[in-house]
Amino acid sequence: MKLFVQIPCLNEEATLPLVLASIPREIPGVDEVHIVVVDDGSTDRTVEVARALGVEHVVRHTRNMGLARSFRDGIDYALRHGADIVVNTDGDNQYPQEMIPELVAPILRREADIAIGDRQTATIEHFSPFKKLMQRVGSRVVSTAAGTSLPDAASGFRAYSRAALMRLSVLTQFSYTMETIIQAGNKRLKIASVPITTNPKTRPSRLFKNIWQHMGQSGKAIMRSYVMYKPYGVFLTLGVVFGVLGIVPLVRFLVQWADGRGAGHVQSVVFGTTMLVGSLLCFALMVIADLLRTNRTLSEEILERTKEIQYGPAPELVQDEVAETGFVQDEPAEAAGESDAVGSR
Repeated sequence: MKLFVQIPCLNEEATLPLVLASIPREIPGVDEVHIVVVDDGSTDRTVEVARALGVEHVVRHTRNMGLARSFRDGIDYALRHGADIVVNTDGDNQYPQEMIPELVAPILRREADIAIGDRQTATIEHFSPFKKLMQRVGSRVVSTAAGTSLPDAASGFRAYSRAALMRLSVLTQFSYTMETIIQAGNKRLKIASVPITTNPKTRPSRLFKNIWQHMGQSGKAIMRSYVMYKPYGVFLTLGVVFGVLGIVPLVRFLVQWADGRGAGHVQSVVFGTTMLVGSLLCFALMVIADLLRTNRTLSEEILERTKEIQYGPAPELVQDEVAETGFVQDEPAEAAGESDAVGSR
């Protein structure tokens, strides 16, 4: 069992030694622990510090490519070197690396495909009340889009099984955190949440200039992913709303016209017609979005098979084991003295 800890870095020469020193080298259930530093175009001595501290695996970008690209390149490197589990942490020492054993435990026990560290943001002192509120709201929105329940969807302290990484693809250029959760939820990957603490803040975030930029970029990523996987939920709702807004004024006009009071109510016809056109456009976009979803599904299946050619056969997901038998066994029922077999799907 190989575990790779990947650390995306951008000018982290000051904090990288703290991160490396706190990564456990021996973890129960893991045979080998490797560290990958992904240098995203640093202009300081980040790479030199990493190599001086014994890091053998370094992925370098000649210029800044962004967090999502760093995550994707680090994952590709780890998979090519036989990683069974990949843990992602940050170079600013925000996360408690000493809790990596607790983070990977659900994956080692075959209870989850992905484990996400719950920072318990309500208890973080340097988070403003507004930021704490937005973290809760954002996590609920992402959980709804993914069909799961996560208290801290923005956390970057995560562990992925090899099976999960073979099935996920990162397309966004901003941050992978939201997109991978929504993908995982819609692909029926099992996600676990592990309570963690956080280390004292060492510097402001370099991912975004302010919370408004973060909210805007995250919102775009969430909406893009949600529309891709659930186009009916978006366009069907909009189409029905526009349709109702169009029919009501038109019916009102027809009733008044039949009663001889139609003069002077032409604006109802104009408004109603406009809303009906909008409704038809929404239904047309729904069909197009559904075709795009089908095309993306086929593309992702091709990508999965390409990864199998590159990295070897994809391991089974947690729920695949249940699917093979077709059912799971409940605990014996004490009252009836019988056991029930419940279908897995």
